[in-house]
Amino acid sequence: METLGLNPWGFLVHVINFIVLLVLLRVFLYPPILRLLDERQARIRESMERAEALRLESERAQEEVQRTLAEARSEGQRIIAQATEIADRLQRERQQAAEAEYQRILQRAQEDARREREQVFAELRAQIADLAVLAASRIIQRNLDPATHRQLVDEFLVEATDGRRS
Repeated sequence: METLGLNPWGFLVHVINFIVLLVLLRVFLYPPILRLLDERQARIRESMERAEALRLESERAQEEVQRTLAEARSEGQRIIAQATEIADRLQRERQQAAEAEYQRILQRAQEDARREREQVFAELRAQIADLAVLAASRIIQRNLDPATHRQLVDEFLVEATDGRRS
């Protein structure tokens, strides 16, 4: 070994020093380093598990949000349909009320027209009766009392009305 430029005792001392250093490192340095590495590995694993749990929770929350949105849309559609139905019903009710009011007004107007026509006919009969009495009195040149005149005209009108209906 000396031919190679190596001192065997020095080499042996270096090997012993190296072995002692390895034993010391193994006893004093490796356990804390391994413990730190294990702790770090455990923290990383826990972080990964928490991240996975948060991801799953996020997915669940997203699904819940989607479900809630779908329910809200459905509820909105239901409310719109209900409002449309109510509006249609109110429109029908108003239309029916207006139709009923129209019929009532029409009936009242027809009744008023009938009464007015009867009143006009009564006035017309009275005027015709007066004219007939006047004409008859001029024709016969005599004057009848008003009660007789009225009786003659009423009889004439009854006969004329009955003849017209037949």
